[in-house]
Amino acid sequence: MDAAVEGFLSHCRVEKRLADNTLDAYARDLAELTAFLDGRGVHAPERVTREDLGAYMAHLLDTGRSMSTAARHRVAFRQLFRFLVREAILEEDPALLVEAPRVRRKLPVTLSEVQVEALLAQPDPETPIGQRDAAMLETMYSAGLRVSELVHLLRQNLKLDHGYVLVRGKGDKERVVPLGDRAAALVRRYVNGARCSLDPAQTEPWVFLSPRGGPLTRGAFWYRVKGYARTAGLPSTVSPHKLRHSFATHLLNHGADLRAVQLMLGHADISTTQIYTHVARERLRAIHAAHHPRGA
Repeated sequence: MDAAVEGFLSHCRVEKRLADNTLDAYARDLAELTAFLDGRGVHAPERVTREDLGAYMAHLLDTGRSMSTAARHRVAFRQLFRFLVREAILEEDPALLVEAPRVRRKLPVTLSEVQVEALLAQPDPETPIGQRDAAMLETMYSAGLRVSELVHLLRQNLKLDHGYVLVRGKGDKERVVPLGDRAAALVRRYVNGARCSLDPAQTEPWVFLSPRGGPLTRGAFWYRVKGYARTAGLPSTVSPHKLRHSFATHLLNHGADLRAVQLMLGHADISTTQIYTHVARERLRAIHAAHHPRGA
């Protein structure tokens, strides 16, 4: 099993070019599966049966794992066995008929437009770090970027005069995302101002830099967002990813096309984007209930 898992992870890394976080999750989940199978005396992929995998799903739930965690493990081993069949290592896929736990999909939590404005107003653009943070927050909300995409944004991919950025997302796929005028102005001010003091030789390829000159980390940006949310009086649950959720929901609330939002978010499957339409509908119901004479 160890050799099969390693071959699968290598394929995901080299051929599919999956993100490091996805690879790490696959590795953890499949290591747990391998340990479980070892305990049942199953040490090779050709010995794995549907019953073994069904028992593993039951084991996950019996040990207190959530339905969503069990579903994630199922995705990992389904991808593994699909790969082994495709590579002719196995003749049949034992995971094919293993049922998924029924997971109720949670609606993404978003900020209102007023809350977003309050958050974006917190950085002090007269200081170098405030200049950087103002540009980062505005870019994240304007373009709906993932945190990893934002902190690894390259200078060469800024197309400010044309109003867009080139973003390299999951699976190393590149997409074009429009950038609003305000975001472009703040990024231009930062690039021509504070960034020069962070990278005097102009040798670093990344747009957003730490005080030490390297790229700002995801954790550092998360910490900055939490601090600004606190000073704005916003809920403690505010996080960078909620700006991405808010970007999508606000676009749909204002009539944007679902396919266009899918492209901007970089979702491979439109069903992932469709969840934001539910958020938009909930907002419409709330407005109707609050303001229509017979809405309540």
